[in-house]
Amino acid sequence: MVKHDGRTGTVLVGVDDTSHGWLAADWAAAEAELRGSTLRVVHAVHGITGAEVELVSEGADRQVRDAAAAVLDEARARLAAGHPGLHVETVLARDHPAEALLGAAEDADLLVVGTRGRGGFAGLLLGSVSLKLAAHATCPVVVVRGHAEKKAADGGIVVGVRDEHDENAVRFALAEAELLQAPVRLIHAWTPLVDTGRMIPQVSQVDEERKAHARVLNQAARPVAEYPQVQVDMELVVGAPAALLVEASAGAGLLVLPRHPPAARLGLRLGAVVHAVLHHATCPVAVVPVSWTSFEGGP
Repeated sequence: MVKHDGRTGTVLVGVDDTSHGWLAADWAAAEAELRGSTLRVVHAVHGITGAEVELVSEGADRQVRDAAAAVLDEARARLAAGHPGLHVETVLARDHPAEALLGAAEDADLLVVGTRGRGGFAGLLLGSVSLKLAAHATCPVVVVRGHAEKKAADGGIVVGVRDEHDENAVRFALAEAELLQAPVRLIHAWTPLVDTGRMIPQVSQVDEERKAHARVLNQAARPVAEYPQVQVDMELVVGAPAALLVEASAGAGLLVLPRHPPAARLGLRLGAVVHAVLHHATCPVAVVPVSWTSFEGGP
């Protein structure tokens, strides 16, 4: 949707003073510039409330606030130097990072985060904040990891298609590709079902399964007709989806995945494939809720 001042939407990025945070900020700035959007930079520090006030002096709390403000000042200066025409807003949130960003993302068109922040173990592939945002945000979330300097225009955009309900993820990728003039690969992976009474499935059975999966891919790919300028390859491949998508990420500039509601109340909210790809992909990963409604005028 085009705003009254001519800008289109808002790209939100969570930053801290780590290399992961700055990588996310740089990626988000380039994306906001591409879209003609406002870039909103959020840095969150947990507020001191209730009984905690008695344990922490006002001076110590002021030091926390000053340090947080310094992070935002550095972010503004860094982004102004690299993107002088970009409209940047900064927000200091007094809350846990995940809750602060989830709240701020309610009116954003895209949320961008690094793989992990300062907390946690150095060997973690993906931090708890990034994982929670990818699982719960109502807008698309990009987790910036791997060769983020490799732009999608160079490596293209890969979309993992799970089922016929994944049109929004496909549309997100196509709109992004149109802006970047980048190609798109739609990949649907499947494995032939094996009859428990046979070691090898019958040829006719496999052929019927392949046709069924082809129909799934074709239905999810219906938004392709809306973007005639985008080069699209549709790939129906046999194999484990997570492994195939991680492999495809090595040559991609962006990998897009749909986020489906959990199948069971206690199941993985992201699904096993999305969870695995977020941990092991070697390029930025966009997670798009299947319920997301794209805004007018951009991806």
